[in-house]
Amino acid sequence: MKLKLDLHDIYNRGTDIDRALRGVIDEAVAKKATLVEIIPGKGSGQLKKRVLRFLDQKDVKALYHRVEKDSKNFGRVFVHFRWK
Repeated sequence: MKLKLDLHDIYNRGTDIDRALRGVIDEAVAKKATLVEIIPGKGSGQLKKRVLRFLDQKDVKALYHRVEKDSKNFGRVFVHFRWK
């Protein structure tokens, strides 16, 4: 199962961004999704940095297996989950 989060609509609303990121990670855990695709868009790169900082938080990092930055599309990040 794959989930997708597009941040284009809320790129300038900090608390909404954090809430959306937390929501998609929590949903992935609840549904045992194997992949979450987060689309911060290309822009200046600030939103992507914010997403990566969010994912690097200790409590969030414990929930997923690894993060992959899409080499073909700068404006996309994949979060991989591994379930036993």
